[in-house]
Amino acid sequence: MLQTSDSCLDTWMGREALAEAMIPVIGRLYRENNVVTNIHGRSLINNSTTYILKAHRFARRISKDELLLEETAPLLNTLAQLQLGSASIDIARLNQKFKEEGNGATLEEFLRAELAELVGKRGSGDRTSTDLVLYGFGRIGRLLARLLIEKAGGGHGLRLRAVVVRRGSDNDLTKRASLLRRDSVHGPFEGTIRINEDADIITANGVQIQVIYSDNPATIDYTAYGINNALVVDNTGRWRDAEGLSQHLQSKGVARVLLTAPGKGELKNIVHGINNGTIEDTDRIVSAASCTTNAITPVLKAINDRFGVVHGHVETVHSFTNDQNLIDNFHQGDRRGRSAALNMVITETGAAKAVSKALPELLGKLTGSSIRVPTPDVSLAILNLSLENGTTKDEVNNFLREMSLHSDLRRQIDYMDSPEVVSTDFVGSRRAGIVDGLATISNDKNLVLYVWYDNEFGYSCQVVRVMEQMAGVNRPSFPTTDVVEEAMSVLAALG
Repeated sequence: MLQTSDSCLDTWMGREALAEAMIPVIGRLYRENNVVTNIHGRSLINNSTTYILKAHRFARRISKDELLLEETAPLLNTLAQLQLGSASIDIARLNQKFKEEGNGATLEEFLRAELAELVGKRGSGDRTSTDLVLYGFGRIGRLLARLLIEKAGGGHGLRLRAVVVRRGSDNDLTKRASLLRRDSVHGPFEGTIRINEDADIITANGVQIQVIYSDNPATIDYTAYGINNALVVDNTGRWRDAEGLSQHLQSKGVARVLLTAPGKGELKNIVHGINNGTIEDTDRIVSAASCTTNAITPVLKAINDRFGVVHGHVETVHSFTNDQNLIDNFHQGDRRGRSAALNMVITETGAAKAVSKALPELLGKLTGSSIRVPTPDVSLAILNLSLENGTTKDEVNNFLREMSLHSDLRRQIDYMDSPEVVSTDFVGSRRAGIVDGLATISNDKNLVLYVWYDNEFGYSCQVVRVMEQMAGVNRPSFPTTDVVEEAMSVLAALG
């Protein structure tokens, strides 16, 4: 029966009230227990009523049914009573498991059994943190700062302590804070920012960030600021090999270094979700590879595992960067001296070759090139692949859609099949890459895939995931279902 306009609005307002009541519970679980709640990977921390409603609506992409707030609200309230230890909890999957496997138990009885290793463990050794320093405060540095502040919670995990920059002017601190507060692409900072010019400190949502002025990575005494055993994230791109980056290790208080650019020589280039398991405690310097490598490698792995890749070409249509000139002027690189705001510029990319550092099985199988275009953010990778096993557009799209929802790569791969999406729709995406299903072209063993990616924010999310692994602050995830087995069973059902 069709609802009247008044009853439809009443229903919406009732759902709003339930979502509003969930916000303080979500916040307490995060601040007091270091528990991150999510719905199929969509974090609920520090989000609005409308976002929570959208996340419940999103759940129908996985379970075919919209997630009911009437079910998740009491689940959250029960979680808040269990004095849980640190964890990441998917309330959608937990709710589904309760409905399918509860066997007549009450909600509290089920949760106590399912989360037995967490119950009553609040505060038991889970408040450890790792000091983190951002060396450089440009496009990636400021987005990393936003993400780290968002994840600050009750002081667990990664703890942003300082940023290092070269002083640009007498009012440098004010300008740095202003750039953190306002962003032409990613919008305003969600929260409050204050500065202490006497101490060179920026305070953002209660997180004190010491601004250190230096042009020498080897001579900083971080311990003078109470920073010890720090992970330094070099996002300047100035040094890309072990010799240059090892300068950071000469400074007091530094334990490890992460580069936010492709590393040269023997440095490990890590694409989280692919080869992050190769990071060892003895690795002092690691690279998080490039934004393009992070965008295409998960999709290439999925396709190679299922269909086999014989060879391919990667063409990236990439937003311009600070490396280019706004108007024609001298530049060391070919063509990059021409106006970025007025031209499409053909340039080289090392992303195709870099894929093999994360996926050795694709060594020598890929070529690549790039075209810089006059947009400030969001890029597009076109993967033209020859396969060992033929497929169809529907088969490959169904496969990639299920990988984006159920597999171990669901934090890296997203899937979209809207006929109206354009590049700006992907600003702020937290996935490494988004497959545009409607653009897929398949002719038996010839496959063309279009993969969008926010080359700033999506990449920054990948960098944070690598940071968390290096620091050993990854939370255990619940419920403990085997997502790979789940994905394979779904794919088998699809034929």
